[in-house]
Amino acid sequence: MIEVKNITKKYGSFVALDNVSFKIEKGEIIGLLGPNGAGKSTTMNIITGYIEPTEGEVTVDGINMLKRPKKAKREIGYMPEGVPLYYDLTVKEFVNYMAELKKVNKKERKQKVANIIESTGLKEVQNKLIRNLSRGYKQRVSMAGALVGEPQILILDEPTVGLDPKQITEIRSLIKKLGKNHTVILSSHILSEVSQICDKVIIINKGKLIAIDTPNNLEDKVANDNSVYVTVEDPENKMENIKEKIPEIKEVKLILENEDKTKQYSIKGEGNVDLRKIIFELFAKEGITIFEMKKADTTLEDAFMQLIEEGGEK
Repeated sequence: MIEVKNITKKYGSFVALDNVSFKIEKGEIIGLLGPNGAGKSTTMNIITGYIEPTEGEVTVDGINMLKRPKKAKREIGYMPEGVPLYYDLTVKEFVNYMAELKKVNKKERKQKVANIIESTGLKEVQNKLIRNLSRGYKQRVSMAGALVGEPQILILDEPTVGLDPKQITEIRSLIKKLGKNHTVILSSHILSEVSQICDKVIIINKGKLIAIDTPNNLEDKVANDNSVYVTVEDPENKMENIKEKIPEIKEVKLILENEDKTKQYSIKGEGNVDLRKIIFELFAKEGITIFEMKKADTTLEDAFMQLIEEGGEK
């Protein structure tokens, strides 16, 4: 559906994207991740045809974006960050205006506008001025604008930023629903959101492609199966020397000091050694009281941070 091939984008001596290549299949929901300034927005702007790459090419459903930009752009609906809308229009007027811009057939326009308003949950506010809507509804209006023209691909830039928990849940549900009929590229800083919604994740850092895989596979790649979190009461600070007494332990790291004077540590062990058994036995001898111990679960956030720090592998 989308192929980004050897894309490089330079601004003078600054390289915003450096030889980035990836493919997105029809019907996938893709999460585009990276720190601020990593090249995410540049990537999305090149895919939409808003800016041209210095080198490389983008094809959308087999259509070269540089050679046939009008036809390629018809397949893309873009929802930019920041919800840029015409606030003096009603919801219905805005969606209809977008339909005019995208040259939706006049005979079908009324019904298609109604269908989009219905599918994005805007029917009850369709006659209200956009300026008077909540942030959540404004996000829906922006998404409705992206859906006009029946594009095969939706590109959503930070679609849940600034929303309250209820609105976030509603927008996530809408994105999942849209993913049944569209290929979706979603840029977000909320990694738990990406993990819940997306089939695959693309990580970019410093203009380079760091990783592309499913959230589960990325988590598995950096998972440390032999790591535990332990919360203890240790008034004599014996934890400072505990690593020396257990040769199987690779690392003891203080994570948090609680108001009740307990402390949480991350403990990593060698190989397949049973850390929990060793910790229970030694801490009892040392007079260190264990309040809680749990196995460390690797999240997409853990995977993201480790891949960014290490530079990752393509």
